[in-house]
Amino acid sequence: MNPVTFNCTVLRDGHQSLAATRMKTADMLPIAPILDSMGFSALETWGGATIDAGLRFLKEWPFDRLDALKKAAPKTPHMMLLRGQNIVGYTNYADDVVEAFVAMSAKHGMNIFRIFDCVNDPRNMETSIRAAKKAGAQAHGTICYTTSPVHTTQTFVDMGRELADMGADAIVIKDMAGLIPPYVTQELVSALKKDLNIPVWIHTHDTAGLGASTYLSAIDAGVDACDVSISPFANGTGQPDCLRMLALLNGNPRKPDYDADKLIEVSEMLKPVYEGLGKFASHRNEVVDSDTLRYQVPGGMLSNFRTQLKEQGMEDKFEEVFAEIPVVRKALGWIPLVTPTSQIVGVQAMLNVKFGRWKNITPQAADIALGYYGRTSAPVDPEVQKLCAEKMGKDPITCRPADLIKPGMEDLRKKLAEKGLPTDDEHCVIYAMFPQQVEDFYKKPEPKEEAPVQVNTAPAATPASAAPSMTVIDNGITARVSGPSGSRDLTIIINGQAHSVKVERIG
Repeated sequence: MNPVTFNCTVLRDGHQSLAATRMKTADMLPIAPILDSMGFSALETWGGATIDAGLRFLKEWPFDRLDALKKAAPKTPHMMLLRGQNIVGYTNYADDVVEAFVAMSAKHGMNIFRIFDCVNDPRNMETSIRAAKKAGAQAHGTICYTTSPVHTTQTFVDMGRELADMGADAIVIKDMAGLIPPYVTQELVSALKKDLNIPVWIHTHDTAGLGASTYLSAIDAGVDACDVSISPFANGTGQPDCLRMLALLNGNPRKPDYDADKLIEVSEMLKPVYEGLGKFASHRNEVVDSDTLRYQVPGGMLSNFRTQLKEQGMEDKFEEVFAEIPVVRKALGWIPLVTPTSQIVGVQAMLNVKFGRWKNITPQAADIALGYYGRTSAPVDPEVQKLCAEKMGKDPITCRPADLIKPGMEDLRKKLAEKGLPTDDEHCVIYAMFPQQVEDFYKKPEPKEEAPVQVNTAPAATPASAAPSMTVIDNGITARVSGPSGSRDLTIIINGQAHSVKVERIG
């Protein structure tokens, strides 16, 4: 077999997983040419939470980052993480908005679109796969690895086949929680390689300490590429470090050839960057967290919930809340725990414990139960679905959710024009997902670091790097605002209904 290749994630998932997605473009540009010279199969430079966090906190226009990195690293293919019909937002968007976003991203230099869906519904990935290929880019169909009574090697292989039939150029195993064991990895990679005639890539995190051994098994099974990062933005809740993986592969005939001296040089350049982002980093993210294996949830969700339960005076309910997570997952059709479903399931589990099971249902959990996020891996509990239908005043659906969404580009163009903002496709697609952030960007062009606003279950208000934070006040009202004085936008949940509000903090 040919040597395995590595994709470098340090410019995207490395700092998203370990430093709340706060690395600035200016910090990336010095290392980008070095990374470009090393022969990685891809540099992950965009997507995921970087667009939201960059716009919201760093006051960087998203396409400017892509342009700058593409200029600094022109030889290596650039890769981004795309949430299918969610694009890089937290709800489904119209097909024409998805198509325009992909076209604009490709125009600015994006080469590989890694496309996944939070409920593993391939129908939610078809538009973006088609759009990527139309733009001359690669579309990588992505399987979110999860465990449940209904998920088997064969169900994942069947999903891989469906994505390949849609035109995917490669299949990616996305192990967002770092839970896939080595021997399961070997079985799944072997099965996908046997069934498909396209490359198989793998992505994991070292949260539970399995990441490096998972990669070794995947490489022995014939995987074509693995995601690695570079220390200090590696290991823990990030991807395994590249230099570490090279050491582990000494003597393996599939060991790739990457310049160790250059890796060390990049690592040394990144150390002061990591130290500068210390307030966004946490020692808990740097070490093996065995609780991730125990509770079968992503490490970021685990650490955020510890804080949230403490804020609510529910520290003594930790075990009870996490025991409720599989109850919620089962009722909602055994959905994977990945943005935004991990946040939705976690919040619903907390509400079940606090108010009684299914007494207070968030709109997002109800929409999952009713099919508005897509087709779930198993049938939704009919009693829960009935409760959700009564609460939301709408019937369950079985069609592709985006089939119910009207084209959005022209309406977005009108809204931007009314506000005196640019109306090109580039601005329309960003405005569709982050309207308030776009308006704030043009009001406050100077970069200014602010503490994040963490809110409850409204997915659009929270970067993908963290689960929503909440403080239950009273009578089913949930909200929290933090940061400096001034006006802040957030979403509150009142008796299960989401409301967008502006909060003025005084003194």
